[in-house]
This record gives sequence, C-alpha cells and structure tokens, in this order.
Amino acid sequence: MTHSSEIVMIVPKLPPAIDGLGDYGVQLAQQLDQAHGWRTRFIVGDPTWKSSEGAFQVKPVAARSPEALIKLLPPTDTPLLLQYAGHGYAKRGCPVWLVQALTQWCNAGGRLITVFHELYATRPIFSSATLTRHLQKRLAVQLMKLSDRTFTSRESYAEKIRHLSQKSTIVLPVFSNVGECLYPKPLTARSRNLVIFGSPRSRQDIYQRSQLEQICRDLKIDTILDVGAALSFELNQVGTVPVQSLGVQTTEQISAILSDAIAGVVSYPTAFLAKSSIFSAYCSHGVLPIVISSEIDHQDGLIANQHYWWMQSSVPNSIQAIATSAHEWYLEHSLKIQAEQFAQCFEVDSVILTRP
Repeated sequence: MTHSSEIVMIVPKLPPAIDGLGDYGVQLAQQLDQAHGWRTRFIVGDPTWKSSEGAFQVKPVAARSPEALIKLLPPTDTPLLLQYAGHGYAKRGCPVWLVQALTQWCNAGGRLITVFHELYATRPIFSSATLTRHLQKRLAVQLMKLSDRTFTSRESYAEKIRHLSQKSTIVLPVFSNVGECLYPKPLTARSRNLVIFGSPRSRQDIYQRSQLEQICRDLKIDTILDVGAALSFELNQVGTVPVQSLGVQTTEQISAILSDAIAGVVSYPTAFLAKSSIFSAYCSHGVLPIVISSEIDHQDGLIANQHYWWMQSSVPNSIQAIATSAHEWYLEHSLKIQAEQFAQCFEVDSVILTRP
C-alpha cells in the first residue's frame, strides 16, 4: 500500500560528486518514492559538498560536528536511514561526530536503520586507516547496537555484525547504480563491444593488465568502450582493437551502452564482488562479467565461471550461460526487491525495537 511519508537519509556525498554511496542512495530514494510513497530528504555528511538541481530536498552539514548534525536530524518519529562507510564521513574512517549525534538522537527515541557498506579496516596492515582500526571497530559496533535494523552487502560482514551486536541483519548485495534490464537481449543479438567502466584508477589497472588483449581475441571484440572520467594517458587501441573513450555518461546512456555490449571487465577481489557497483551493473544488464583478480574466493552465492569469467581460467564454453546466471543472481536482490525490504522497515509496526 502506498502512502505519503518521509524518511531522512544520511550519505557522505551526492551527485555530481563521485561517490558510490550517494549514487546508491539516490537510486533507492527514487524507487521508494515511485513504488512505495516514501519521500526522502537527504543529509550530506560533507560540509564542502556543492548542491545541484535535483528532485530531493538536500542539506549538507555545516561542519562535521555532533551539534551541526543534530540540527538537521528529523523528529524521532521519522525513520532515519544511514548509508555507512567510515571513510566517507571522516579522515581515516573514524566519524566520531556522526556516532555521537546519532547516539543522542536514538537515546531520545529515534529509529535508526543502517546500511553497512563497510565495517572497519582490516588490511593492509601498515595503512593509515588500519592504524585507527580499533576506533573504527568501536564506532561501527556502537552503530550496530544503536540501529533498530541493519543491512549489509556481504555475508562475511553479516557474520561479524551478528557476532559483535548479537542482532540479526539482512544481506543484500548492492544493486546497479546505472539502471537495470529486466529482459536483456541475448549476446548474439548485441554489438561485439567490450565495456570498461568505473573510476580512472580502476580502469587504468585493467588497461595495464596483459589479459585484456587476450580477452579481445577470445571474444572477437570489435570495439572497447571506455566509460568514465578521463584517464591520465591517451589510449587509442588495445592490440588491434580500437578504444572509444566516451567520457562521463548519464545513467541512461550507460544503461544503453551495457544493454548492447557482450562483456564488461572489472578488476576486483572475487570475495568482495557483492559490494561492487560495477559488477552489479554488468550483471543487471545481462553482460558477461569478466573479473580480473589474483585468486578465487567463492562468496555470496557467486561462483567463478558460473556467474562470471575469472580471467585466470580459459575462455568458457558458453559465455551466454554465464551472463544468464549472473543476471538471475542479480534479480534476487534487484532495486525493486531491496526497496520493498526497506519500505517494510520504515513501517512502525515492522521495526523490532531491540535497544535496551
């Protein structure tokens, strides 16, 4: 049943800034509004964020302080949804100001729902973030215990949340931030294009891998479509295959590009694919996902050479079978399904209050 109600969502940034959590938040907010009647007001946790014309009411914090955030928080009868990754709200991943403000608001009776996109640093050992690991962990655990309900993208994260908070949590791999294709065209009906999509750093890593030329030969690729902000070097071709640098594209344009491509490459650890928005974009459009990773770690229902082509292995017998399996895996947690889960949590009677 649809209705007119408001939620408030806290995100590190929003478009036009490049931030996966902000893109995730906007897509979710649009679906909640269209399908369930929940209108979203955003709070941006970066005081330097510059606003742009948009469909939602947005206010950035004046400063990263408990006092500044408390001024923007809603009445305690309004659901508050936090998109959490510590590094998005503070240098070295320790947003003490955020947790202090939310503790005060929750203790006054507020209902907090938290999506843990990350928990706390575990590696590399000598990174600056890992040096503050204990504080990161303490803040994350405090948020787990404050929250009436939690979500996360990986089962391994969920296991930690259950252990550290003694509460249940819901696992939802991330949905595509660039749209979805419910009935994708078969690969034989598409152009023989290979998509390389993402941040300049991730794309540069792919181009520097020797496997890319082999991928193009194995799949008989005609053109590589490079999507994203400009690289630090000019690239016209890989082997004999031309590269078209398309630059930054709109969500609709990226969706159209993926809907007509046969494959897309992502360089990402296989254990973490469920939290990769690039991987989910490929899966959601029926593209063959090609994963460049040093090792295989089957997690979150994803199996190498069944849901993606792991580049350390030989070319699969049926790339269509892999693309289809990846798409079916994605549909189990599509944007529509995830919005339904969140909408249920926003109903007062459905939220189990577990705080003391």
